[in-house]
Amino acid sequence: MNEKTAKSVSKFLSLVLRHSPETISLKLDKNGWADVEELIEKCSKNGNSLNPLTAELLEYVVENNDKKRFAFNEDKTKIRASQGHSISVELNLAEAEPSEFLFHGTVGKFMDNIQKEGLKKMSRQHVHLSKDRETAIKVGSRRGVPQILTIRSGAMHRDGFKFYLSENDVWLTDEVPAKYIEFKS
Repeated sequence: MNEKTAKSVSKFLSLVLRHSPETISLKLDKNGWADVEELIEKCSKNGNSLNPLTAELLEYVVENNDKKRFAFNEDKTKIRASQGHSISVELNLAEAEPSEFLFHGTVGKFMDNIQKEGLKKMSRQHVHLSKDRETAIKVGSRRGVPQILTIRSGAMHRDGFKFYLSENDVWLTDEVPAKYIEFKS
């Protein structure tokens, strides 16, 4: 499998499974699941650059995506994004107790707003946090020179903030007020 092709498929799946299923007239259920056969069929009808999208190609991307962004159901007839949706879906994640500290990778241009307002979910359903600095560095590096924020997640949890752990080990919460953020890089 060509890594360039796998990356293109991953980006496309992010678009249709997290943000805009209507791009190919795809229907997601309330939990964000799409029928694999329908996804393949809609891709071929809409003439995208991934033709032909096959079940084998989808399986390769799901299994080999370094961030485990996507998941199949048990019999691989449905696929969904693990988190990061800007559309309303119910992932049915159980509340979980985070470690004392989690991390968030961002870039310098957002730091002033974050220092004033904290971390907001913006167009997504949750704020995304990483369990380790290394992952946060990778996330922040996608947009430039990373700035790594240490989140006092244990204190937040004790103060009543809810946390969820996605299937691909991304910590999710509704917001992170500035008072719980350490701004050292």
